[in-house]
Amino acid sequence: MESSNYKISVIVPVYNVEQYLKRCVDSILAQTEKRLEIILVDDGSTDSSGAICDAYASQYEQIRVCHKENGGLTSAWKAGLALAIGEYTGFVDSDDWIDPDMYERMLALAEREQADMTVCGLVFDFEDPKIPKREEISNFKKEVYNRRELENLFPALINDGYFFGRTLQPARVTKLFRTEILRANVKYCDDSVALGEDMQITFPVLLDTQKLCVLQNFYPYHYWINHKSITGKYDGAYMDKVRLLSERLLAISKDKDAYDFEPQIRNDFLSMTVLAVKNEIYRNYKAGRRTVTAHVRAICEDPKVREAMERHTMDKLSASIRLYIWLMKKGHYTACYWLVLVFFKLNYYLGREYKRQ
Repeated sequence: MESSNYKISVIVPVYNVEQYLKRCVDSILAQTEKRLEIILVDDGSTDSSGAICDAYASQYEQIRVCHKENGGLTSAWKAGLALAIGEYTGFVDSDDWIDPDMYERMLALAEREQADMTVCGLVFDFEDPKIPKREEISNFKKEVYNRRELENLFPALINDGYFFGRTLQPARVTKLFRTEILRANVKYCDDSVALGEDMQITFPVLLDTQKLCVLQNFYPYHYWINHKSITGKYDGAYMDKVRLLSERLLAISKDKDAYDFEPQIRNDFLSMTVLAVKNEIYRNYKAGRRTVTAHVRAICEDPKVREAMERHTMDKLSASIRLYIWLMKKGHYTACYWLVLVFFKLNYYLGREYKRQ
């Protein structure tokens, strides 16, 4: 196929995923929409992932490979975007896979409506068979939104009053973007952001979007949660990553000047802070209660966190989240500790802690 006939560029960031990469690439090759190119970005893999990428490129003309030094997820998909030639761009992470009709259906709706962003849902597939699959989609209720209708959503775009109440599901992998708008906003993507990376591209792109389309009740993207994802190592820098993402969202909001998103970003920051406290407890509990509660105290007594707890506007919180924030606010850190440990096992089996951020 001539390169000029490619309608979609599918970018796949690749890093040390030799056991999953074939499943991912084969699912893209199996798409019923054939006018697409696949860009595999090997982000400095140290296993056989890079060789697997090269083998695919030698066999399929629509596959290109970019090898680069390791720079993280954001740098990898940015490198892929620089090579994209399709009118639209999509993303698939290399340990995930997609259903055969995903891009055919998304492209058909995007072209019919001349949309700048088209959205579908995803399903969480857990390696542990005891955890049931879960579906998730952005909280957009209509199929088509014009610019005026999108602006009417701005007051609840990042937070609608619930805990993590994002109307916009940030995942780039469930979006088909008009490539020119994606490129115009890539300047907002800081490679050092390592938590909630997708929000720093989907947020500014949506603020420039003139028409948004949503495929309702369509969940073709399979987001793989393996045992390592669930039981991941303790991240002592988690709260620093939360702060950085919040700072980037505020900077984007101010630069775009489309709406005052600061209160919503503060609510989102507090939601992520609650997760940071839980991360501190259930992934660092072996350090001992005194050490862990001292770390929780440091998080909760940070001035920005205190401000968020005092000024948040989330009026639809569940009783359990309201209680937890109250305990954090009042300095009952030991109670925070025991509550998380008691309920962690239940949350593990229900898959509650692993909602994509």
